[in-house]
Amino acid sequence: MRTYTLPQPTERPRRLPRTVYTVASGDLRPSANVACWPAQERLEADLAAAVTGLGWSVRRGHEVDAGARHGFIDSQRRGLEVFRQLPADAPLIVVTAVWQYSHHVLAGLRDHGGPILVVANWSGAHPGLVGLLGLTASLTKAGVDHSILWSEDFTDDWARTGLERWLETGTLEHDQSHVRALPPLDAGAAEVELGSALARQLKDDKAIIGVFDEGCMGMYNAIFDDELLNPLGIYKERLSQSALVAEMAKVTDEEAKDVRRWLDERGFIFHLGTDEATELTEAQLTSQFKMYVAALRISDDFGLDAVGIQYQQGLKDTVPASDLAEGLLNDGDRPPVFSRDGSRELYAGRPLPHFNEVDEGVAVDALVTNRIWTAMGLDPATTLHDIRWGAEYGGEFVWVFEISGSVPAAHNGGYDKSWSMRQPPMYFPLGGGTLSGVSKPGEIVWSRVFIMDGALHVDLGRGHVAELPEEETRRRLDATTPQWPIMHAVLHGVGRDQLMARHKANHVQVAYAPDAAGADRALLAKAALFHELGLTVHLCGDVELK
Repeated sequence: MRTYTLPQPTERPRRLPRTVYTVASGDLRPSANVACWPAQERLEADLAAAVTGLGWSVRRGHEVDAGARHGFIDSQRRGLEVFRQLPADAPLIVVTAVWQYSHHVLAGLRDHGGPILVVANWSGAHPGLVGLLGLTASLTKAGVDHSILWSEDFTDDWARTGLERWLETGTLEHDQSHVRALPPLDAGAAEVELGSALARQLKDDKAIIGVFDEGCMGMYNAIFDDELLNPLGIYKERLSQSALVAEMAKVTDEEAKDVRRWLDERGFIFHLGTDEATELTEAQLTSQFKMYVAALRISDDFGLDAVGIQYQQGLKDTVPASDLAEGLLNDGDRPPVFSRDGSRELYAGRPLPHFNEVDEGVAVDALVTNRIWTAMGLDPATTLHDIRWGAEYGGEFVWVFEISGSVPAAHNGGYDKSWSMRQPPMYFPLGGGTLSGVSKPGEIVWSRVFIMDGALHVDLGRGHVAELPEEETRRRLDATTPQWPIMHAVLHGVGRDQLMARHKANHVQVAYAPDAAGADRALLAKAALFHELGLTVHLCGDVELK
């Protein structure tokens, strides 16, 4: 009889009584981990003080790496190693003061047998709230039970009460009374007819989204399986970013100069310098303009209806940032690009919807928004934003929506009200310019497509963009990332903590309408389209379906 040496189960330590264990998921980029580590240390200290004040002990689940100069889990492999050292049934807190790569800890959290809490500090200094939202969205997609909590320093009564409840019960629920199901729609309403017809057209005629390397920055929540997309009529064209770089090499310097001249003529400002390591340079811009041309030509080759460029991690060490190209693509008013033989203008007079960071929830939303807004005669320029932070101003809660590099210039009021600054070196070692500005005041529809219980859902809501004094705008930019475009968003009928409790993504999609009535009509058409496609539609806050 043959015998084999069988692997033995990993022996896990026993949990200690009234002890909570903590882990810290971080970035894959060492420069970001080092720069953000002091903020993480402060949050961990604040949380530990709150936990011990409630009669519990705190044990960190992994050591600080003195050589690396931080204490983050900085890879999926490191995450596997850390979770093998944790008691399988211990209360576990994922502490998040920074943008983190969810896949670093996803494997361990999937199998963890104890209660899980994800916490973040209420601060704009680093994207910790964005990291929390990305992780809770990933865990929701994965079907992992967990709770979330946020606070400036965990000394306020609201946060301490929530923390105590989780420590004693293993669960924590927040108010989500602002969310309601889509009611039956009036099939005879013009907007309902339009949305339903556009949905049937999409299912019948199909659409292709081009994905330049799937899976950006650990965003498991942003990967939508074909089995969920295909029934909508949406199919993926999987592309390689190496092909994009190869096509960039074929774009001439003169074609890049044509893009630059077009932008200069419209008053777009480039904040230029000469130091490649810290400033925006002409060489970086030339590369970005070539990427813009290359992206349109490859999209034309494959007949794409929308396109997404990952950039991180694949291109950050190869070419300057993709953001400037992305912002241009999302605007119908943009530099013309022609086929390689010069015979055709590509996607003339209309946006080619771009889903930043290859977020495929954004791809679905941007594609749908583009078709509805175009059919209704509205400006179809749309973009995602990070839900970065926010604060009260003038009697209302004003969010800082701040995507990491570009918006369509139309959202800022035009190219003459927009500018380009060098991307922060800790995230973008080769630089590249943004397409930045302050979003113009006006009425918006906001939304998010996400995966929950193995199916597609969408949250829809209304809001407006506030016009804040210049000094308040500057304060908010300085408190976050001043190089990036900012939107002062007010969400109608949705409180700060309600959005945080409900939202299942680090990104939110926004599109403008000319007035409140127009925004209401566009939202109704969008709800009808998603309903016809088979998504579960949720209305958030004050929404008028009329």
